[in-house]
Amino acid sequence: MSQRKSPHKGKEASASATISVKIQPRASKNEIIRREDGGLKIRLTAPPVDGAANEALVKFLAHKLGVAKSCVEIVSGQTSRDKIIRIDGLSSEDVERLLYIRNE
Repeated sequence: MSQRKSPHKGKEASASATISVKIQPRASKNEIIRREDGGLKIRLTAPPVDGAANEALVKFLAHKLGVAKSCVEIVSGQTSRDKIIRIDGLSSEDVERLLYIRNE
């Protein structure tokens, strides 16, 4: 596995995580919830117009995870509500812990 330079003070980042999410644009507030099927739903106040919801998603996740926006990438689903997101510099376990995702 090749290592990428992390934007976090020169540390080498070898971890990355991928998550699948369903987006609900034009929500009353930005929040993350776990759906009944175990998937993640992210509600965003931004409208799904001109990439505003995608930009809001990246900014929201970067803030929640404490990483730079450049570490959060929409890999699939640019024009869909169902998206696959890659977060560089964090493991899957880190992402779950930081997003307070609990398997119930």
